Amino acid sequence: MTRDGREAPALWDLDADYRHLNHGSFGAVPTAVLAHQVEQREQMERNPVRWFSTLASRIGGLRADVAARLDVPAADLVLVANASAGASIMFRTLAGRGPVHVLVTDHGYGAVSMGAERLARETGGTCTTLPIPLDASDAEVEALVGRHLASRQTDLLVIDQVTSATARRLPAAELTRLAHRHGALVLVDGAHAPGALEDPVVREADVWIGNLHKFWCAPRGTAVLVRNNPDLDLFPLVDSWGGHEPFPDRFDHQGTVDITAWFSAAFAHDHLAEQFGWDAIRRHGAQLMQRAEQEIGAALQAAGVADPVADVGHGFGPMRLFRLPGTRAWDHDSVDALRVPFMDATGCIAAFTEFHGEGFLRLSAAPYTTAADITAMATTAIPILAGLTGHRTFERTAS
Repeated sequence: MTRDGREAPALWDLDADYRHLNHGSFGAVPTAVLAHQVEQREQMERNPVRWFSTLASRIGGLRADVAARLDVPAADLVLVANASAGASIMFRTLAGRGPVHVLVTDHGYGAVSMGAERLARETGGTCTTLPIPLDASDAEVEALVGRHLASRQTDLLVIDQVTSATARRLPAAELTRLAHRHGALVLVDGAHAPGALEDPVVREADVWIGNLHKFWCAPRGTAVLVRNNPDLDLFPLVDSWGGHEPFPDRFDHQGTVDITAWFSAAFAHDHLAEQFGWDAIRRHGAQLMQRAEQEIGAALQAAGVADPVADVGHGFGPMRLFRLPGTRAWDHDSVDALRVPFMDATGCIAAFTEFHGEGFLRLSAAPYTTAADITAMATTAIPILAGLTGHRTFERTAS
């Protein structure tokens, strides 16, 4: 419930024909935040010359507003399109340093890991993917990373704060300190952290990136990069008229692009704080996922899944990972192809991920998620899923 007594889903204009349990993929923007963005876009269209002529000076204010809500200095933060764009900025900065030896993990987000591989390839370096067991504890993760750093040259460690495919937290601050002791730079991908974690920014990292369109509920196309290492001279991916200015001011020059989403980032944060309070939002997400473990776990057990709730070592409040029924092997494309057919067949929306050939159902909760959504997933969707996971209808190659 909102503080004024409304049911939380009333703040969103989501399709009422579906149960929305996949906030972690693309987020969902409250109607008040969308309206705020529309106001900004209308101002832009009423007088484009005024809007764009004063844009750079106003972006500095936006950065300061977002930085204050993340409790970081505005001089360390820039706004970017998404976390992958932030990672690409870091990779491009290192591209001129000669051979760059990169360490990623097998829990990494695919797009970011691909960028790390390209950095290594184009600089004549190496990119090593470190296997980490799904259920590894924080101490075990640190030991695995530490052994690699001690045995092989590593110039850059790319680590996820919250993993996308496996919905677990990694000890990002501890791994950063460990990597620094071995002379490596660290990029922390915190795509899921803003809003979901009370203090999301990993200040030890040389660069931390985070999406604001997920649990923060800002319009899509809004993310942040926080530079904690002043020796890194970062530049925007697209050169513009701020090219001669220092960091972070050079990022305030974006050219003729629609960045009205950025003007609604701080508003989105404050809107949810006013309606619910961020502590209440985080409690709600964690409590619903605990309920999901019980109800959906029981439904999957009834469908023959012996160990339905995946042990991910260090869980993440608003997200959970469940094993899929059946014994088939999955890859990224085949499991991702479940998403839309499953939605159409069940009226429930979820994410599907893969780790080492095993398929998973990944659920995530937002303020609009209800206990009834969890129950519908357990009672209606899981039996259908159990009957269809091996069917070729869900293969992209069959469509």
